[in-house]
Amino acid sequence: MSELKRTPLFPLYAQVPGVRCIDFGGWELPVQFSGIHKEHEAVREAAGLFDVSHMGEFKVDGPGSEDFLQLVTVNDVSVLEPGQAQYSALCYPDGGVVDDLLVYKLGVESYMLVVNASNIDKDWAWLQEHRPDGVNMVNESDGTALLALQGPKAEAVLQPLVDADLGQLSPFHFIQNVKLFGASTLISRTGYTGEDGFEIYLAAQDAPAVWSGLLEQGESAGLIPAGLGARDTLRFEAKLPLYGQELSKDISPLEGGIGFFVKLGKSADFIGKAALQQQKDAGVPRKLVGIEMIDRGIPRSHYPVYAGDEQIGEVTTGTQSPTLKRNLGLALVQSGYSTLGTEVEVDVRGKRLKAKVVSTPFYRRERK
Repeated sequence: MSELKRTPLFPLYAQVPGVRCIDFGGWELPVQFSGIHKEHEAVREAAGLFDVSHMGEFKVDGPGSEDFLQLVTVNDVSVLEPGQAQYSALCYPDGGVVDDLLVYKLGVESYMLVVNASNIDKDWAWLQEHRPDGVNMVNESDGTALLALQGPKAEAVLQPLVDADLGQLSPFHFIQNVKLFGASTLISRTGYTGEDGFEIYLAAQDAPAVWSGLLEQGESAGLIPAGLGARDTLRFEAKLPLYGQELSKDISPLEGGIGFFVKLGKSADFIGKAALQQQKDAGVPRKLVGIEMIDRGIPRSHYPVYAGDEQIGEVTTGTQSPTLKRNLGLALVQSGYSTLGTEVEVDVRGKRLKAKVVSTPFYRRERK
């Protein structure tokens, strides 16, 4: 077995009593610090701090960088101004997803791509395969740390520590060169929890001081460290997709529920556009839906979903919602069974249990 990778913060959280680390895509990461439900509740009601330094960061710049990103991503990069970010995806020619990612416009002909940790090598190879002359790419993943400060009190925790006016920072906007505990950071109003919050990019060597400083300063507001377990339950309630479950090489962005971000009308052709246009015109064969169990049981990833004797799909993610206390799942099913209220059955460990299609997202935060 190859040795697991560790983030720059591992020495700090490995010392936390009760922390439990797991192998997550080749990384030794905390699944919980004080308990998944406690951490989930903290993010919904106060604030949580996540170490997501395993994510990958690629810098892209040079003449033609916008055209290059227009070719390889499904969203419309041309609408971005410096200081803005967008959610997008890389697709194969058949419409399957290479990865979902964030695109940050740092400046004129200068971008940062943030990709999933398990896909760093694959994404890098895919982008290099399509990169034209004149476009430069640098893989800065190893030297970059990423902290996610999430929750309704995230701004109150962070604002006293920085000179920038965070109240003026809109969602999917960011500020560069912000000093935080002596470190130079990029702070974006983005996240993966369904709550307000910030993602903080900084040099790997500066991460321990910033992590410790934030936890100390935010303690009175209820800020606690949070792990992968809460990150998954939070993103699930907000219907934010996880690559390998709601999106994959076999699940298109239209099927996986992120069709809003696929700009088929943008002037530039992109890889996968023809296949996705054909899928849209013919009608998407499968749809990602929310399901709620009627019978007692919890739907889990890959559990088959049936209508009568026919398997019509499978659960992509499922759990008992910590916020709503209901047994819920996301399932990829044949489109004919996607109407709200449709009754289906989930095979839970060999037993067919009744469920119904319900609206998503399961949780939506109240906006000010």
